[in-house]
Amino acid sequence: MNQANSSLRSQILIAMPSLHDPSFSKTLTLICDHSADNGAMGIILNQPTSINIFELLNIEKPSSDVKELSSIHIHSGGPVDTDHGFILHDGNSNHDSTLAIADNLFLTTSTDILEDIASGNGPSNKLIALGYAGWSPGQLEAEISSNSWLTIDYQHDLVFSTPPDQQWLAAGNILGIDLNLLSSQAGHA
Repeated sequence: MNQANSSLRSQILIAMPSLHDPSFSKTLTLICDHSADNGAMGIILNQPTSINIFELLNIEKPSSDVKELSSIHIHSGGPVDTDHGFILHDGNSNHDSTLAIADNLFLTTSTDILEDIASGNGPSNKLIALGYAGWSPGQLEAEISSNSWLTIDYQHDLVFSTPPDQQWLAAGNILGIDLNLLSSQAGHA
């Protein structure tokens, strides 16, 4: 990896079939922050849970049918700090504790965005996750070198419009690869 372009921020990691870690098997992970000194932090995109937003916010479902809120399910963002919420979204960065990841892509950890979402004023595209994926300095680069991950640039439609159960294969298709045809055995040619 070239030192001048060493940041993997806004890259999507595609787990190779040989990656059998139950936290990452057949996942896509968006890298939200990365540096040589601090390592990497990302959100797994395709692990929805059975928790819905009403349970997360500990509120009763409103009497009127709020279809948008009812359809929001919480994702498992990774195995680290699983009691902490992260909202990956487009729109604006006018919320507290917001990190810009790419053009029109943000990660917010403050409750003000949840209040906006609950009132119907939140970003139109969002993924709410509990927990995150983290790598110590050099760890992710070593995993990529050992063929645990493929990478692609951030794709808005893949993240926000593709159903989670289709994202992994869709990401492979972006590279022209049918991930189902790859061996689950790791190795180098």
